Amino acid sequence: MTVEDLVRAKVAEVPAFGPGAEVGPIVRMASLTNQSFKVAVDGRDYILRIAGHGTEEYIDRGVEEHAAQVTAQAGVGAPLVYYDREGGLQVTEFIENGAPMDSDVLSDTVALERAADAFRRLHTCGTPFLGRFDNFEKMDAYLDVLRRHDARLPEGYFEAKQDAEAVRQALTEANISLAPCHNDPLPENLVYTGERVYLVDWEYAGNNDPMWDLADLSVETDFDEQQDAILLEAYCGGAPLPGMAARLVIYKAMAFLLWTLWGLLQEVNKNPAPAYHFPSYWDYALDRFARCKAIMGREDFGALLDLVRRGNADFP
Repeated sequence: MTVEDLVRAKVAEVPAFGPGAEVGPIVRMASLTNQSFKVAVDGRDYILRIAGHGTEEYIDRGVEEHAAQVTAQAGVGAPLVYYDREGGLQVTEFIENGAPMDSDVLSDTVALERAADAFRRLHTCGTPFLGRFDNFEKMDAYLDVLRRHDARLPEGYFEAKQDAEAVRQALTEANISLAPCHNDPLPENLVYTGERVYLVDWEYAGNNDPMWDLADLSVETDFDEQQDAILLEAYCGGAPLPGMAARLVIYKAMAFLLWTLWGLLQEVNKNPAPAYHFPSYWDYALDRFARCKAIMGREDFGALLDLVRRGNADFP
């Protein structure tokens, strides 16, 4: 079956379309674990997402569907047309004049401020998601899958995991309020119209510390300290509390550690998508792991943990 035949077959599964729908141009979109397409159906453009092989081992489709519904209603996510919990097929309306935000776009201060506003609107939408995204539990779950596949791990991984337990303890002591979070803010998951930012792809949605979203955006877009400061100030509407800035740095380390394991999962699942600019997902995982260790090895890392423990780091 060709890719075009596959997309046409999936369109026919959608009740709003049916087998008699007229399917126009089909354009493959950038995606890592799934297959996503811009497809015209009866003269209107949509985004059709086919779940990737192996994602059922670590994605809760019920949680994703609820988050997609909530964020569409809140105007933060793309309008949802169809969702199939069994197979992970999803159809959303195409965002006109929208384009993924890459590092070049986010280097513009106005665009960065609008991204901060989108996350603020998400975190304050008032409707909790169904699940809790706990990056430490997620790491444990990924590790279990990797063990079942007898996958290799980077040298020193378990030492870093032990060091991360101190981070888990500090965050637990801080008793931080949770909010609906995206938890996987790749630049490709931010769609910018020039006026507004929409968030898409809710596979990792869950209630979490809002600083995770900002930290992971920083990680995925390779922000420098100045960009981190602009992001935080725009998000807070002024100077952030010291504990919030500390959490952003700490979560950057934890994001690198989590995505180390994610990269190893892609290797195990033989993901055919390009491993970003790396030769393989193993090389990607090694890069994430090295960056995690670099942050946790900073001289001020212990002081950052102390700031979090002091309790001035709550969600404003």
